[in-house]
Amino acid sequence: MSQFAFPDHHPARDAERQNDPDDASALPDTALLTGSPLGEHPAGSDPKLGTVLHEGPEPVDLELIDRHVIQLFALVENAVAGATHALVSADREAARILVAADADIDDLYQELESFVHARLLDRPSDPAETQYLLAVLGMLPELERSGDLAEHVARRATRNLPAEMPARLRGYVQRMGEVACAMWRIAADAFGGDVQSATERLVSLDDEMDDLHVTFIAELVAAETPVVVAIELALVARFYERLGDHAVNLARRVPSRPRPIVP
Repeated sequence: MSQFAFPDHHPARDAERQNDPDDASALPDTALLTGSPLGEHPAGSDPKLGTVLHEGPEPVDLELIDRHVIQLFALVENAVAGATHALVSADREAARILVAADADIDDLYQELESFVHARLLDRPSDPAETQYLLAVLGMLPELERSGDLAEHVARRATRNLPAEMPARLRGYVQRMGEVACAMWRIAADAFGGDVQSATERLVSLDDEMDDLHVTFIAELVAAETPVVVAIELALVARFYERLGDHAVNLARRVPSRPRPIVP
């Protein structure tokens, strides 16, 4: 703990001390606070102020950011698979669990966002690293939004919608869920490094998803389902179609890894 010297109100003695170079009490306040003689500056101190400058916390490791992004991809894929199963099999309990689990995706998203900000702000980065971190920041909202879309599907399964869904449309929901999960696995592979191959496969699957969406809506109209049920099922199909779009967009935005800095 620093020791503070309080004035003792003796003007004559103060004047003598100011002329005595060996009297430590004659040093400026900054020397007393730092514990260093005037003119000497310990490592980490400012030569003008004499106060110690504390370094910030250790920057977040890039590998940790990578692992968290991949974990977000996996959480979204699992949520889509679980929501599809709950809707097709009318498993309300599983659907409720999935709805609650969306908070885990939100928490990881916020934690990862803070990690990236810390990495950007805590230390200077080379241009490649900065570009990588900014690209990750741009991907995070789409990952979080995709988790919300899976939660929206699961929420419909907590109601009576599965019981009112025509059997033929149930098969389309099953297939849209399978395609969406496949697309998210491929998008995760793209982030892992297989970008070109992943993008080509995703475009093909996205075309299939679009065709399924159009066919589903046509079947829905032909089935003459009640208006409220038709609206809910049309929304479900739209959620899957958007999940496919997000997977394609994310694969296209995958950043290149920064090269290690050679000292």
